[in-house]
Amino acid sequence: MKKILTCLLPIFLIVSCSSEKLDREKALKLLKENHQSQPATYNIFVSDPTYAKRMLDAGLESDGLLTVQRTQNLSDAGKPLITFTEKGKTYLVPQTEEDKKYNIQRVKIADEAIEEVTGIQMLDGDKKAVVEYTTSYTNVTPFARLSKKKLDEKESHKADFVLYDDGWREE
Repeated sequence: MKKILTCLLPIFLIVSCSSEKLDREKALKLLKENHQSQPATYNIFVSDPTYAKRMLDAGLESDGLLTVQRTQNLSDAGKPLITFTEKGKTYLVPQTEEDKKYNIQRVKIADEAIEEVTGIQMLDGDKKAVVEYTTSYTNVTPFARLSKKKLDEKESHKADFVLYDDGWREE
């Protein structure tokens, strides 16, 4: 009898652990681990006259964040019209090689943070789940004036989770 119990106890423990339910608290923890606070960004084409005008219209030059070259010689075509001041450089996102190639400078407009899990739909015999959650924006920068995003509203998202032998993982 002891041998049977000794054999069945590990199996019982494995089965009870693998059937762990995904609750809102656990889902929120996993989402926050997988999605660190991501900055929302805006691409500025620094050599494009349209973007130069957009910067002036948004008042970013008068705020001391950048300077706009208003005239350009034919020999200077394709060179940057927009340069960032020290104050403006604090909001710059590092450029990739592709960004440099096309004269794109990304700027931070806000931080997007996961706020709460609003619902969990269990699927496939509780082995899969669709988690609905909301995000909000914090640390809004002056460059947010360029974006059409409504930074004062929460956004809804969905994430798929799968139960593995070691716990829940986001797909």
